[in-house]
Parts: sequence; C-alpha cells; structure tokens
Amino acid sequence: MNYNWNWQIFWEESPDATGTYMDTLLSGLAWTLATALCAWLIALLIGIVIGTIRTLPSKWAVRAANAYIELFRNIPLLVQMFLWYFVMPELLPEAIGNWLKALPNASFVTAVISLGLFTSARVAVQVSAGIDSLSVGQKQAGTALGFRLSETYRYILLPQAMRMVVPPLTNEFLNIIKNSAVALTIGLMELTARARSMQEFSFQVFEAFTAATLIYVLVNVCVVLLMHGLEKKAAIPGADAASRPQSGSH
Repeated sequence: MNYNWNWQIFWEESPDATGTYMDTLLSGLAWTLATALCAWLIALLIGIVIGTIRTLPSKWAVRAANAYIELFRNIPLLVQMFLWYFVMPELLPEAIGNWLKALPNASFVTAVISLGLFTSARVAVQVSAGIDSLSVGQKQAGTALGFRLSETYRYILLPQAMRMVVPPLTNEFLNIIKNSAVALTIGLMELTARARSMQEFSFQVFEAFTAATLIYVLVNVCVVLLMHGLEKKAAIPGADAASRPQSGSH
C-alpha cells in the first residue's frame, strides 16, 4: 500500500478548533513546556532539600531522605501518574476528592505534581553527590569561621555543589521535558498527545510525528545550549572536571 505524503497538512484547518494543524502542535508544545517548567521548579526545590538532608550527620535524617528517594525513583512514572490522578482523590475526604476531580486542569496539576516528585528524587541524588564530592576541609572551614551547620551549608557547601552539578542537572531537565509525554495517558493534551490527535484526524501519521520529533529536538538543543552557557558561567575556577559527580551517582 502506498502512503500518501502531504507536508501541506500543517497549514490545513484542524477539527479540534485550535486553528491549523501547526497551531495544534504549537498548543501541545505550550502545555509540554508549562508542565516541564512547573515540574522542574518542584523537582529542584524538593531535590535540593532532600539531597542536603542526605548528607547531614543525623542517621535518621539520612534514612528518611534515602527512603524518599527509593520510593519515588523506583516506582515507574506512569504508575505514579495513575496513582495521583485516579487513586489519590478516592483516598481523600469526599469533598476534597470531588473538588480535585472537578478542577478544569486536573490532568495538568496531576502531571506537574507527579513529574516533579519523580524527578526530585533524581535531583536529590545529584545534589548529595555534589556535596559529598567537596573536600572535608570545606565543612571544617565553616566550623573554624564559627558558622552553624545550616550556615555552613548555605554559604559554603551548597553554592559550590550546585555549580558542580549543573551538567547532570541538565540531563534531568532534558528528561523532564521528554517524560512530560507520559501525561497524555491522563488526558493532558501536550505535544505527543496533539501529534496523536493530528494523526487521528488527518491519517498523516508520519508527518505528525516527524513534526513532533523535530520540535522535541529543537527544544532540547535550546536547553542544552542555555545550560552549557550556564555551566561555563558557574564553573569554579581551577576545579577538576573529572571530580564532578556523574549522572546516576549513588
């Protein structure tokens, strides 16, 4: 069977009332970026806190942080998203559960929360690896200056560690953009879902997913270039690149 290629399909009107098929894909891109950025903020904030706790002297604090990481890192993202979207509202009091289910953007909120928590466990590993890679003398210097432990982390350890983990955090940011595609399973019309919608309406499957692929590649290239610039600006003078924590440490 011969496939009928039609690259002009992107400029034809789409039945989903978003304009042309290109507008459909761009609308999906907007939801992808919004989901990824909001989830990244959650992942970064929680990841820094959990990663820091993981390096504290308290064994119980370390165990709690490790339990958090193992919980969210070892359950597949798809399962977590289903649990948050379908199960969690049923476990809450009925009024709250009904309110959550009635939210106009419930799938977006669910995707942001589940993706943010899932990625926060991975960010925590990178942050703790960055702190552990610093010499013991850094913490001792804080003590010698009369800093409390919290001040030592705030003014000495975390600023250096965060600059060192920019490369692995770049990988996690790229992953969060790609992982946002899982949200189509709970009804979020992000880029992959819009490509599927275009394919179902027009039957131009290759054109739809070729365009989606190119958009993902373009977005990721932009992220890599931006993060590469940030890495160069944040580089610690004289630091050995080989001593930086690698993705997947610990």
